[in-house]
Amino acid sequence: MENSAAAAAERPRLTRAAAKRSAVVTAVAVAAKRKRVALSQLPTLPNAVLGAHDDDDDKPVRKQRLLPAAKPKPKPKAAPAPAAPAAADDTDDDIQLCKPYASDIYSYLRSMESQAKRRLAVDYIAAVQIDVTPNMRGILIDWLVEVAEEYKLVSDTLYLTVSYIDRFLSAKVLNRQKLQLLGVSAMLIASKYEEISPPNVEDFCYITDNTYTKQEVVKMESDILNVLKFEVGSPTAKTFLRMFIRSAQEDNKKYPSLQLEFLGSYLSELSLLDYGLIRSLPSLVAASAVFVARLTLDPHTHPWV
Repeated sequence: MENSAAAAAERPRLTRAAAKRSAVVTAVAVAAKRKRVALSQLPTLPNAVLGAHDDDDDKPVRKQRLLPAAKPKPKPKAAPAPAAPAAADDTDDDIQLCKPYASDIYSYLRSMESQAKRRLAVDYIAAVQIDVTPNMRGILIDWLVEVAEEYKLVSDTLYLTVSYIDRFLSAKVLNRQKLQLLGVSAMLIASKYEEISPPNVEDFCYITDNTYTKQEVVKMESDILNVLKFEVGSPTAKTFLRMFIRSAQEDNKKYPSLQLEFLGSYLSELSLLDYGLIRSLPSLVAASAVFVARLTLDPHTHPWV
């Protein structure tokens, strides 16, 4: 009797355990039947509404129909903006021209080029040099033009190089055997001042067919800087030419911008070879180049009218 009573008491416990195990198995089977969806496949509907029955997870998700967005009310048409006057200059909006400061910048450059420490001797070859002639100077500058083209240097570098050469020869006697060394060392300094990626010292030694060593180029570079007293930021004819050409392009019909710019730059670069023009200020050389360029493009009109 006692055994039968114990068995009867144990039977409800077994039934409840079996029911739990059956519920777990059923839940696992239902979860296995659910279709797994990657995150990229989930609908990205705004304000999505969940299903009415949250427990019906095994049912396929119905596509939600969104209500059409309300059409925006038509806005009243604004009155057309008045057309810009034909005489307006497009360059007024160019911030790179620094129009509000152009007059002050020009005045500062004019005062800088007139300073005694940046001026050249009027006739330094006859007064200072013994072994250098104007013809040698012209040959050196002509060769430096080819060097600048070889290393794709900007024109400002070439103008500064010629300025350094003339200023050095105005103050110190140089042997003709070192004239080419002076040229490459001056271009090395100008490249460091103007270029983003200047050539190395070895590049200038190579361009001279290794006539000079690296130590000689560095030594000449030091001598030039000492003679110039490290005043390497001088305005050149190219500096003023850029300003004058912009001012001269007001009448594009008479003077096309590209033709005026190219012709003015060509005439200004020719002035670098002429030893007789070293007595003129860079601003005067640039103004003369623009004058001749405008007169060439339109011979029947006065260039300054």
